[in-house]
Amino acid sequence: MTLGTIDLATGVNIAYLVAFVCFILALKGLSSPKSARRGNIIGAVGMFIAVGMTFVDGPVHNVALIVIAIAIGVVVGIPAARLVKMTAMPQMVAAFNGVGGGAAALADIADFVHHGGTIATWLQVCTIFAVIVGCVSFSGSVIAFAKLQEVMTGRPITYPGQQVVNALVGLGIVGLAAAVLGISSVPVLSVMGGLAVLFGVAFALPIGGADMPVVISLLNSFTGLAVAATGFVFDSIPLIVGGTLVGASGTLLTRMMSQAMGRSLTNILFGAFGSVVAGEGGGAAGEQRPVKSAGPEDIGTLLAYSSKVVIVPGYGLAVAQAQHTVKELADALEKKGVEVAYAIHPVAGRMPGHMNVLLAEADVPYEQLKEMEEANSELPSTDVVLVVGANDVVNPAARDSPGSPIYGMPIIDVDRAASVIFMKRSMRPGFAGIDNELFYDPKTTMLFGDAKDSLAKLVTAVKAA
Repeated sequence: MTLGTIDLATGVNIAYLVAFVCFILALKGLSSPKSARRGNIIGAVGMFIAVGMTFVDGPVHNVALIVIAIAIGVVVGIPAARLVKMTAMPQMVAAFNGVGGGAAALADIADFVHHGGTIATWLQVCTIFAVIVGCVSFSGSVIAFAKLQEVMTGRPITYPGQQVVNALVGLGIVGLAAAVLGISSVPVLSVMGGLAVLFGVAFALPIGGADMPVVISLLNSFTGLAVAATGFVFDSIPLIVGGTLVGASGTLLTRMMSQAMGRSLTNILFGAFGSVVAGEGGGAAGEQRPVKSAGPEDIGTLLAYSSKVVIVPGYGLAVAQAQHTVKELADALEKKGVEVAYAIHPVAGRMPGHMNVLLAEADVPYEQLKEMEEANSELPSTDVVLVVGANDVVNPAARDSPGSPIYGMPIIDVDRAASVIFMKRSMRPGFAGIDNELFYDPKTTMLFGDAKDSLAKLVTAVKAA
């Protein structure tokens, strides 16, 4: 069969090539908030082409079931993506990633069952790899979702002999994998998958909620690798290429996030970061220490008569959905002749680029977003820093206290500015569970209350000043 002068096979390969180029361009676009929307659209187009070509490239069985499955995915996926709050986006990413890993594992198990285990040895290796990695990604993502959604505690969960149990489970997986290669047994493969699910749970439980964005990124790379291995099993180039791209990009993102936190991936995965350190928690002891606070009227006047104001957004801004209000405050200050910029920490919020996306929703000019290094160079000449719902990413303990669990993590040096306004609901510590000495600095003024409500009051105060 030919299409003009191009036969069908060549046309399909060209379409796949176009899809792969779209995937690469999508990753390039997603590397910047300015082009992220365009990158997302390009990626969706590439996926549409790749999925469409599977119906043309060779015989397709159970077409009705495939179409029904696609329809269910569309019905679930579109509303979920459109209705989810930005604060819950990491949970959704974890959930979707887990589904991808589980789907890869189930597809390989189904193919193994279909062939009765009688497939080439190298394909058995691919199947085993995909099942193990896919199951670990699935169950690990479920735990990550539960911690971020606060269905379970976000603190590290440990128990006596945990390393021994994990080691035994790991050895059991290796032993069963060898048995599958030796006897090609479907039941043994299924038990191996079950142990891999258990290992994924054991892998994620000891990691604190503060590190879950890094874990999600790592599990995302796991899913990509599982999908790539599945591509070899099904002789599917789109799965191989797509899975490899996801695995590579997820690995790079994990490395970048680890570097942004100033810690090794090993420390993040096995250091139980996120637990409350004795003597450093911000509970009653922290609240008994005196702090300087003020009302929105006084702070609004201070902001209005400043020359330069830098706003540091954090997770509290996202929870309050206050991005539009903070933009309104910035506009009011600019009308007063105040220079306004935003200092963005790479791991502020619950996922990479969280603050960039939030501020883009409010049409904050991209030029006003300053990455951490650039912002830090400008802070000594800044009159006022307005910290909105951030905590750990501005905590001087990361810079000055070797005994702190966040020591070594790069921070935004807000204490280098002339004045600091800290907007918080209470004196509770941040996600890392440690107190922030900046609260008690003489140059710091606390403004307590809901971020959105407090920002609205500041807008009124600035306009009246």
